[in-house]
Amino acid sequence: MSGDPDGMLSWDESVFRDEHVFEIDYVPETFKHRESQIEGLKYALRPAVRGSRPLNTMVRGPPGTGKTTAIQKLFTELTAETDVRTVRVNCQVDSTRYAVFSRLFERIFEYEPPSSGISFKKLFGQITDQLVEEDEVLVVALDDVNYLFYENEASDTLYSMLRAHETHTGARIGVIVVSSDLSLEVIDELDSRVQSVFRPEEVYFPVYDVAEITDILQERVDRGFRDGVIDRPELERVSELTGESGDLRVGIDLLRRAGLNAEMRGSRTITIEDVESAYEKSKFVHLSRSLRGLSASERALVSVLVDHDGERAGEVYEAFHAETDLGYTRYSEIINKLDQLGLIEAEYADVEGRGRSRTLTLAYDAEAVVDRLE
Repeated sequence: MSGDPDGMLSWDESVFRDEHVFEIDYVPETFKHRESQIEGLKYALRPAVRGSRPLNTMVRGPPGTGKTTAIQKLFTELTAETDVRTVRVNCQVDSTRYAVFSRLFERIFEYEPPSSGISFKKLFGQITDQLVEEDEVLVVALDDVNYLFYENEASDTLYSMLRAHETHTGARIGVIVVSSDLSLEVIDELDSRVQSVFRPEEVYFPVYDVAEITDILQERVDRGFRDGVIDRPELERVSELTGESGDLRVGIDLLRRAGLNAEMRGSRTITIEDVESAYEKSKFVHLSRSLRGLSASERALVSVLVDHDGERAGEVYEAFHAETDLGYTRYSEIINKLDQLGLIEAEYADVEGRGRSRTLTLAYDAEAVVDRLE
């Protein structure tokens, strides 16, 4: 960059070469340290290239370990080089069977299904009829499938896909389920009717170690920042903090925020102080993502818990009911979902004269939650 010798940015300058490189949904050109996982997925998908149903696959691993990126890169390759049709469904957004199949309809026909008045049976029939007519193999990735389990929709959704060839002769659909919830026993939680036909290949994505994190982030730095913006000590500190979180997305967000901090100071270079300051926000990447996927009533309970943190479930319900007018059954369902998401901790304790009761506690600092609810 040109400019004054003191290393200060002028108004029309930036430390970024391409800021989009630091967006969470950016798919890098090279995908490092996941060679065995890619090969495992290719093995399962290879029959689809030959016109047969692919092997069903279960992809598991903690958040920020490359699962979604792997699916996106393989699906891009399949679409470009073969006749296999691929659809990735974000189950955090589409968390019911009808919503999932509406997304499939939209991708296959390239327009949305009617917003009302069409039954699931008709929606499903139109999708499978089109696949048979076009003689296409469909591979569906249910990304963040854990959200279907939280809504008790997983078994029905998978059953419809896995039995499609029985109800619609010639339909060929393969399924990849992707879960970031390691406490969720995917197979055990499915109905027996689904277990008997699912039987997936398994591909596991472990947490990256610090050396792998540095290697991956270095490529983002080379593509996203101008030359000389961040030196090795600062990058290594980013990697250390990312390693502590176990989530590569923290490091990617951290680089972007550190760059913005440098720009705010008018500096051409990122300092350790820029990194440390940025981490105070970047460490909540998982919290922000989880909150964005909540419904209004689920967000309402989180908001209520800010003022009733650590209280018993019955006491929290009174405040929640006053806020939403919802019943206890729905309230209990929301508690279970927030607990599974790691947003709250719902622990049972004995209450004298009242049996066992759950105590509800936020899993994050209340101020951080409030900042991200707004």
